[in-house]
Amino acid sequence: MNIRDIVGLTPVIPVLTVYDVAHAVPLARALTGGGLRVLEVALHSPAALACIEAMRAAVPEAVVGVGTLTRPADFAAAGRVGAQFGVTPGLTPELAAAGRGARFPLLPGVMTPTEVIAARHAGFTVLKLLPADAAGGVRMLSALGGLFNDIDFCPTGGISPDNASEYLALPNVVCVSGSWVAPQALIDSQDWGRIETLARQAASLRASRA
Repeated sequence: MNIRDIVGLTPVIPVLTVYDVAHAVPLARALTGGGLRVLEVALHSPAALACIEAMRAAVPEAVVGVGTLTRPADFAAAGRVGAQFGVTPGLTPELAAAGRGARFPLLPGVMTPTEVIAARHAGFTVLKLLPADAAGGVRMLSALGGLFNDIDFCPTGGISPDNASEYLALPNVVCVSGSWVAPQALIDSQDWGRIETLARQAASLRASRA
């Protein structure tokens, strides 16, 4: 699948920080059980790559990606454990080159119109607006839509159940992402039932083009 296919599978991509590999599979099962198939595991944890590998092996219905790619070497490491897509918080020429050579498609992060132009020049037309709220939120995305009618966004940063629908109502937003679906406290306490409930609520949201 290309990145457009992947983000089109879900209205919400949970951003996950998992410190214990033993939590990876039950977490992925709870999220997919709630209807969210696309999962982003952030490289904030030393266990992140092992978690991706475990999720891929045990939960084949999930599409498991890797987030917070900041160095070209991260792409190769993520590819070795079977990551199915990658996400960067920004885009440099080095990261763009690594993305084009990776085994998986890339969702690069941008914040300004200049960065959108650079990402488009590098061949990317589905982008993550990060941090969305700090960058201007819904008003910023509306403005970007007027400037770049060939670019779609997955905003993250400041997205919550209270405002996710506002973002998803925009014609240039294909999905949103955030950590509210699987808060760290619920992961640490292994409250998989509550996480599945939050996933089900998030899965009921729909992008405007759905």
